Amino acid sequence: MKEITYFYLNGCPYCKMADEMIAELINENPEFARIKINKIEERENAELANSYDYYYVPCLWIGDEKLHEGVPTKDKIRSVLSAALEE
Repeated sequence: MKEITYFYLNGCPYCKMADEMIAELINENPEFARIKINKIEERENAELANSYDYYYVPCLWIGDEKLHEGVPTKDKIRSVLSAALEE
């Protein structure tokens, strides 16, 4: 199982949507609850956030691979969670 790095901003409506979608998907598939999601507020961790190549939040990574950036959809978030489960 892989860890997800999740960049977000407090007060971002799209980040809130992504959080709600993650919660819904965990309810639908309890296996997703085992995934470690490292949430990083980009203003509070600007140096770390600047070391990644992205422009929009929410932005989800597995390792060095950006899997999602910007306005989330449930299908996009599901695909990120599914990718984290793959060995």
